[in-house]
Amino acid sequence: MVRFSVLEPWQDPRGGEIERVRIDNGIIALEVLSLGGIIRSLWTPDRNGERKNIVLGCDNAEDYLTQQVHLGAVAGRYSNRIANGAMEYQGQRYSLSVNQATNCLHGGAEGFNRKLWQLGTLSDGVRLTLKSPDGDMGFPGNCTVQLDYRLVGNNLYVEMLASTDKACPISLTQHSYFNLDGNRSNTNAEHTLQVDAKTYLTMNDVGVPTAIESTQGSDLDMAVATPMSVQTQRAALAATKGFDHCYVLDNPGADLQRFGCLASPNSGRNMTVYTNQPGVQVYGANFLQGTIAKKQRVLVDHQAVCIEPQMLPDSPNQPHLPGASNVWVTPESVYHHITRYQFDAK
Repeated sequence: MVRFSVLEPWQDPRGGEIERVRIDNGIIALEVLSLGGIIRSLWTPDRNGERKNIVLGCDNAEDYLTQQVHLGAVAGRYSNRIANGAMEYQGQRYSLSVNQATNCLHGGAEGFNRKLWQLGTLSDGVRLTLKSPDGDMGFPGNCTVQLDYRLVGNNLYVEMLASTDKACPISLTQHSYFNLDGNRSNTNAEHTLQVDAKTYLTMNDVGVPTAIESTQGSDLDMAVATPMSVQTQRAALAATKGFDHCYVLDNPGADLQRFGCLASPNSGRNMTVYTNQPGVQVYGANFLQGTIAKKQRVLVDHQAVCIEPQMLPDSPNQPHLPGASNVWVTPESVYHHITRYQFDAK
């Protein structure tokens, strides 16, 4: 049974109110905002059964709107990078919002992370909906998005559906920053990460994919559980100050497939991630420094880990990439993303 608590809304400095709701199934609990589909808090038990919040967040709307790191939000209309803020489909060229180097990142300067969503409840979670108008950040078509957060036992399901009335590339991801020590530590160095994916994307100097390479024997090889501290030690990760790389899953049927496991030896918590997406971006929170979080704490680099299932970056411009044939959603098709986060402790 899931219990719902409606929390006092926040005032949006841009106008209106930001709704807040907490859901709790007795094992894990979640606080969700109507701003950006944000997961503000996520409580899971450690090896002693003590529940602590394991994601980074803010205490007010102003801090969420000021920070630029997508704390807990849904990134869209297209997560990750589209090169040169441009794409073409059937002879029609589109210019997008450029907000990172030369790229359109996570949907542009006013992406889904900054939108006000409609918030409602389900029997086992919450449902958020958003309507993005034709031309929003340069993307074509009126786009309707449905986002469900559901609690089932020790699992959090994140499921997203999207449709559009003009062909448009869609890739949504949940951008929570996980610290499985329950925010008792300001570093991810002792967290371990194990990844099933056998290939990853190499990138140019602004994060645009250049090739698919094998992980085996490379600096991106995380086939066995490896401390996150390696991200400041391995040469291939130096240019990005740590992990900010997209792993590629061999998943042509878009099945719910295991990606890997993030774990903390300190708390005993571990999080196993399953997804139907062709790629998963692993980001070591390399550029958190200075971000204001809860209790006005100033975050530092490498304080958490993001695991972001998604379509592959720049797929609209690189049709040879896995999953790229499905990246342009047409009026006759529906975008579907489902990811399961399984929380255990030992």
